[in-house]
Order: sequence, then C-alpha cells, then structure tokens
Amino acid sequence: MKLGLNRDEVRLEDHNKEWKSEFFNVKQDILNNTSLKEARIEHIGSTAITDMPAKPIIDIIVGVDELDKVDKQLLKGLYQAGFLRLKVERPGEIVLAKFTDDTYEIKTHYIHLVEYQQELWNNLIFFRDYLNSNSDAKEEYLELKKEYIRKSTTGITEYTNHKEKFVKTIYEKRNIK
Repeated sequence: MKLGLNRDEVRLEDHNKEWKSEFFNVKQDILNNTSLKEARIEHIGSTAITDMPAKPIIDIIVGVDELDKVDKQLLKGLYQAGFLRLKVERPGEIVLAKFTDDTYEIKTHYIHLVEYQQELWNNLIFFRDYLNSNSDAKEEYLELKKEYIRKSTTGITEYTNHKEKFVKTIYEKRNIK
C-alpha cells in the first residue's frame, strides 16, 4: 500500500483494505503518545467508506473538549506520533498532517482536531456512516469525485468545493432524524 499526495494533487485510487489497518496502526501511535481516549479517535473520509475509491490519504478525526484550550502537551504527543500542525485555517478545526519524509512534500495522513461530539464531529461521523450504509449516496458521491478528476488532477480546494453541496446535503439528513 502506498499512501500520499503531493501538494495540491488530486488523484483517486481504488479502495484498499489496508487503509483500515493503517488507521488502526496510527490510532495506536496516537494513543501511545497522548492521553486521548480511544473513543475520541475515528477514521473518516473516503478511505473509511467501504469500496469507495479515494485520495490515498488517511483522514482521522480527533475529539477534544475545547478547541481553544488544546494544550502543548497534546500537540507534542501528536508530533511524536508523526503529525505536524498545518497553517490551514478552518472554522472549528485544527489540521495536522503526516508526511513521507522531512521534505514535507507528500502528505499521507490528516488529523482533524475538533470538539468531541459537537456539530463538526457529529457531521463527519454521520457522513461516513451514511455513505457506508447507503449505496445510492455512495455512488452519487463517487460520480461527483470522478467528474472533477476528469477535468483536473490539481486543485485540492476546488475539488473540496466541488463536493461541498453534496456533503452538506448529507449533513442535513442528520438533523432530520
């Protein structure tokens, strides 16, 4: 299994069963290097959706009590597990990444540090679970991803924006239940 994308690269690979094992290996590294509880670390994103082609990057959500009180000890532990904090600014989220080497060119994993069991946490978990249990939604999402790739293999922000309306539609389903 080869993970990683260059900066701004967009590429899909067929689903790989090893992605799940890789998540569990990294989760164990995080647990070994931080005081986080196991329930606060989840596999999200397309690599967590069965049979879904995905960008070869493992997305991990990590839940904390208060984002504005994330301490240096937690960030140090995540660093010891191989993660560096990125300068990415997203509301309600701190983003960290793991790289293939110290050139920091190829990202292999992301951590999305968010408030545990709050809106963003709940939406991301719901999205994963919904697509894993709904083949029509999974197929629609895959087609959206392929549509973008047919036009371009760069532009990660544009790729994310291309999928945003669909993603928000799924989030809204959580609020209906």
